[in-house]
Amino acid sequence: MTDVNSRIETEIQSQDVVVFMKGTPQFPMCGFSGQVAQILNYLGVPFKGVNVLEDMEIREGIKAYSQWPTIPQVYVKGEFVGGCDITREMFQSGELQQLLSEKGIATSTAAA
Repeated sequence: MTDVNSRIETEIQSQDVVVFMKGTPQFPMCGFSGQVAQILNYLGVPFKGVNVLEDMEIREGIKAYSQWPTIPQVYVKGEFVGGCDITREMFQSGELQQLLSEKGIATSTAAA
């Protein structure tokens, strides 16, 4: 495992929900990252945002790590879920809430 992969692995394991994104959860720097943050905030799910704009090695490394070409990337309990489109579709269908529940991650009652 390369150094960047071990850094990515450490980030993914650091919290139940981790989003590799452009910007921060409070200040997303692209619309797709903003949508993912908005969905998770709506669900009341605490998550860690990793700002790929601050570290080009992480920005490129996460794409190779996940074999997924775009940012943002959502991880739940260490498992890659997908990017913005997949996260949004899962949210709209209720699959995201179900996945979070199955992984033991509580969502707010407003999201039920």
